[in-house]
Amino acid sequence: MVIATVVTVLFLGWMALITGIVGVVASLFKIGKGGGFWSTLLTGALVGVLGLMILRHPETGAGVITLMAGMVFLVAGIVRLIAGVQPVPGRWMLVVSGIAGIVLGLIVLFNPVQATFTLLGVLLGINLLVDGVTLILWGRVHVDVASTPAG
Repeated sequence: MVIATVVTVLFLGWMALITGIVGVVASLFKIGKGGGFWSTLLTGALVGVLGLMILRHPETGAGVITLMAGMVFLVAGIVRLIAGVQPVPGRWMLVVSGIAGIVLGLIVLFNPVQATFTLLGVLLGINLLVDGVTLILWGRVHVDVASTPAG
């Protein structure tokens, strides 16, 4: 696996494990406080087990994370593309970001093995870069529109 993929999978595994432990500990503080103990305990335990499984089997974890990332890229791209059809200033940025998300999602979903071992870190980086630039430009357009005096 490529280093970016390994780092991404191990990071997500450790974050899930730590989140699970925190969830289990947080559930102990809910004992006798009006509910939520069992749901917090079970959620924390399941997330912790997920983290352990990802850390024990990083190749399988990378495959699952890759498929989930592909679906997220695709759905987010479709949502941005639909939002870009609305008549608002700067909508072209949403259209460009939506198209990029759809393309990345389709690349991942049609090439899951190759995407798992070579492209996960790269595609995640590309998606984060496109989303970051889009958000910066989107915010800049809306600041300019909001600061323009009506009249």
